[in-house]
Amino acid sequence: MGSEPFGSATLRRIEWLTLALGALGALWAGWRWGWRGSAGLVVGAVLSWLNFRWLKGSVQAFGRAATVQAGSASVAVPKSAYFKFFGRFALLLGTVYVILTRSWVPVIPVFAGLFASSAAVVLALVYELLWSGVRQDVSGRS
Repeated sequence: MGSEPFGSATLRRIEWLTLALGALGALWAGWRWGWRGSAGLVVGAVLSWLNFRWLKGSVQAFGRAATVQAGSASVAVPKSAYFKFFGRFALLLGTVYVILTRSWVPVIPVFAGLFASSAAVVLALVYELLWSGVRQDVSGRS
């Protein structure tokens, strides 16, 4: 774990929490709105997960490029980082447009699913706050 970058465990936790919250939300939406609501929430949660992955990947690429080329006058950032950073907006906007204008999936469950990664970030933050105190207590007693 010493070679693992700082915060990578939290980022992985946010990813699987996004999918887990999406699955739990889909179960609830299926009970509340039927299979179409469940499908809408799954679509929103998957988009939320994909948005988080692309954001994470692009920010890490920007950080790596800036760190590696710290002394140079200009920094070369991979084009894929720009694609992931700006492409996620196009993907979300395009999908939401299609859902609002042409889809058989209800809008509210899709929007609820889009907030899965936000809820996952909050849960990961609470986890880190609770467990950081426990880790400090254990290391302080040694």
